Amino acid sequence: MGNILAYSGIVTKIRAMEAKLLSPKQFEEISAMKSVPEVAAYLMEKSSYGEILDGMPPEMLHRGNIEKLLLLSLYKDYTKIYRFGSQDQRRFLRLYLKRYEVELINYCLRIVINHYSEPFDLQYKKMFFDKYSQINIDSLIHARTTDELVENLKGTEYYEPLKRLQNGRAVTLFDYDLALNLYYFTAIWKERKGILKRILSEKELEIYIKDCGAKINMLNIQWIYRAKKYFSLSSADIYALLIPVHYKISTDLVKEMVEAPSVEEFYRAFEKTSYARHYDFEKDLTIERMYADYLHYLYVTDRRRNPYSIASVNTYLFLKEEELQKLTTAIECVRYGVSPEETLEYIGGRKT
Repeated sequence: MGNILAYSGIVTKIRAMEAKLLSPKQFEEISAMKSVPEVAAYLMEKSSYGEILDGMPPEMLHRGNIEKLLLLSLYKDYTKIYRFGSQDQRRFLRLYLKRYEVELINYCLRIVINHYSEPFDLQYKKMFFDKYSQINIDSLIHARTTDELVENLKGTEYYEPLKRLQNGRAVTLFDYDLALNLYYFTAIWKERKGILKRILSEKELEIYIKDCGAKINMLNIQWIYRAKKYFSLSSADIYALLIPVHYKISTDLVKEMVEAPSVEEFYRAFEKTSYARHYDFEKDLTIERMYADYLHYLYVTDRRRNPYSIASVNTYLFLKEEELQKLTTAIECVRYGVSPEETLEYIGGRKT
């Protein structure tokens, strides 16, 4: 009863928001459109994105601006959930926010390292990050080198893991991306024994550990597979890529996958994990798609079994992010004249 009372308000709000997500039928209609302005007009008229897109001049309705506005709709939904949350639920949401912070830092690193001529376009994110994040958008906008960017993160938790890379050797975007990902996943895993142990119920903590542990395992499996199939990396190099967390996969089994002498041997080792029934490398699907499909299954199952819990927040934000990825892909397909059938294959429409 305690959890029902604690989550009744936020679950009611989330259900109302989820009812406004795009349906598979709407994605079929979008996939059949002939231009990006036509997609924008459709979204304004027949979706919850109308309030975000409304008022934008027609000449501004191109892919780049639409994608920015779509991302703002995610931040808006996060804000709605945050406002309805209790103090403990807000603490959990602040932990969830780390993923948006890592994405922001990675974006800035790409801009600086690749010497893009366009300036940082972060003003549309400023209000959200100023309110909820430890990262100062204004300080990032003015960085022109990686050293400046890292120094401008001083005072945040991301400063030390990035600063450690600056030891005189040439540091690539891949190095920064890897350092951020390793830090992020290690940090959120540690929180199971930190603040989350204090603010979540025993059942919720169990859900968090299962979801976080499974996500880390699947990412590690992905990276081992890619290293074997596409890059022929040494075992030592593969170990350096892996998140140093072991959840229900023994170190011996991880070693067997990493040190497998061939992709076929990797498959045989992988078949010993509990994830094998969800993850078929022989299917004609990308690694990213299989990973997304597994997470979809995981989050939706969690919420079905535990509707009045933190699973309701996790699942909605995942579904919203999934919708934005599919919508962005659909818009890109429309822009380049991809057939409706191919577009639907790319976005992998599914019902929740």
